[in-house]
Amino acid sequence: MRASALLSLLRPNTASLGYGLFLAINAASVWGGVFPFLPLSFQTPEVMLWFFGAESLAFTLTFLASAAGTYFFPAETRHFMVKAVAVPYMGGWCLLIGAMYANGMAVPLAGAGGALLGVGSAGFYMLWQRLFASQDAREGMGNLIAGTAWAAVLYFALYLIPVAVTAYLIPCVFLPLFGLAVVLKSRTIDRDQPMFQDAPREHPRTYRHVLSTIWRTALSLGTLGFCTGVMRSLAVGDPAVGTVVNALSMAASCAAAVALLAVWAKKSLRINVATSYRLFFPVVTTAFLLLPLLGPGYAGAMAAGLYALWSVAIMLMMIQCAQVSRDGGINPVFIYGAFGGIMYGLHDVGFIGGRLIESLPWGDLPLGGLSPLALITIGALYLLGIMYFVGQGGFRRALATGAPDEIELLALRRREERGAAKGSQVGGREAAELGKAESESETDRPREREEEDRAPREDSLRPEASESLHGEDAAPAPDAHGAEATYRDRFSKQMAAVRESFGLSAREAEVAELIARGNTVAHIAELLFVSENTVRTHSKRIYVKLDIHKRQELIELVESFDPESR
Repeated sequence: MRASALLSLLRPNTASLGYGLFLAINAASVWGGVFPFLPLSFQTPEVMLWFFGAESLAFTLTFLASAAGTYFFPAETRHFMVKAVAVPYMGGWCLLIGAMYANGMAVPLAGAGGALLGVGSAGFYMLWQRLFASQDAREGMGNLIAGTAWAAVLYFALYLIPVAVTAYLIPCVFLPLFGLAVVLKSRTIDRDQPMFQDAPREHPRTYRHVLSTIWRTALSLGTLGFCTGVMRSLAVGDPAVGTVVNALSMAASCAAAVALLAVWAKKSLRINVATSYRLFFPVVTTAFLLLPLLGPGYAGAMAAGLYALWSVAIMLMMIQCAQVSRDGGINPVFIYGAFGGIMYGLHDVGFIGGRLIESLPWGDLPLGGLSPLALITIGALYLLGIMYFVGQGGFRRALATGAPDEIELLALRRREERGAAKGSQVGGREAAELGKAESESETDRPREREEEDRAPREDSLRPEASESLHGEDAAPAPDAHGAEATYRDRFSKQMAAVRESFGLSAREAEVAELIARGNTVAHIAELLFVSENTVRTHSKRIYVKLDIHKRQELIELVESFDPESR
């Protein structure tokens, strides 16, 4: 049964195969800045440097420009046209082919081709991300992950084609194929969804909240991109290393995608992208510690390994951006452009920094005998450590109180002791009254609640507190410390049972509970930092899934579930 579920998720369709072909072709030009299907004699260090530098910069700027464009000009940028990104992508490949024959112009043509490919590649990424975010969570995430797996198969299949013709087939055959796929699927997008109708400047609070919740995750994954860029710059002069980088990256992304689908076919999943930084932190730091000891030969293998991790991080980043867009009614191009701009920007900084380190006159610098690899190691470890600290909440989290194992020292001043004693007496009365109120709430209907009781848990407001990929996991979301969240009351526990039985997503269950507790659409939108139109869309989906038509039916349905079965 599980095998059939996995095969169902991997079953090719227009979206997954089209996206997979795009990734495979991207790996033949943009991914790692190498050309496995172009002559090695053409891939000189100077050509590689100018191509990859121009491509990386154009790629990042296109992401940031797309985010800014959707924010300030939502109506004008609502309809991305494929030809607007296909033309520069095609032009970039034509310039690369021309550079092979114009020896005297190889460097400027490669640089211009890299810039055009950066713009076109980023644009296609936006088109695919917009499609996956607009689809139902199960369909969209399934196509994205399956497409990532198929990309490796299609990439290695390119080696079966004679190298002499592959470079010509890419712009003439493969580009029209995945361009046609994204055109056909984009026609199925429901543009009445809140994510496409929203005018960001009318809801600045919502967008500020989203940016404030994703920046740590973006910086954490961007740190991996920085380290990847540094190592790629050290190995840019060896085309053979570039081929290994591509092959290992594609194999790693395929393995990660298949593993993810296999687990998903077995059970529901919760994926916290920020937590992934903790997983690769010890691996990357150990790899950098070995860099000065093992020398340049090890640097090439390390560049390939880091690109493999980077490819997995990109897939997870796309999944999270799609979910944030779907849950919050936020334009998918905005969130993906902002998130990707930070990640790829740090990657570019790493690449440029690595090239500058390589070009310095080390013999004339007073560095106490440190080698360039030792300095790179020190800088990378410092940045990795700082971002680990920031990702854990920084000084605000470090200075927070309330942990069960913290040391407590009470003030010794008598005035404060008297105040504390008096406060404890008052607090005892308040605690007794609160206990009585909570006891009564176990039997009362939840339609009329106080404002505090209606407020959702803080952890559920964070977009990075990720939901089940197909909305069938009813377990409480973990809090910021990794512990399992507790239910607020009997009704919350019953709602969790409803979520499990009817396949509600985490956000849908959250909205359903707020509706049942008597909150208005406007108040729910304020609590969740979304637009009212987004709340209405979630409400429609909830009522359809539960087969109900009004709030009273929702309350009766929830209360019909036994919370003790949880």
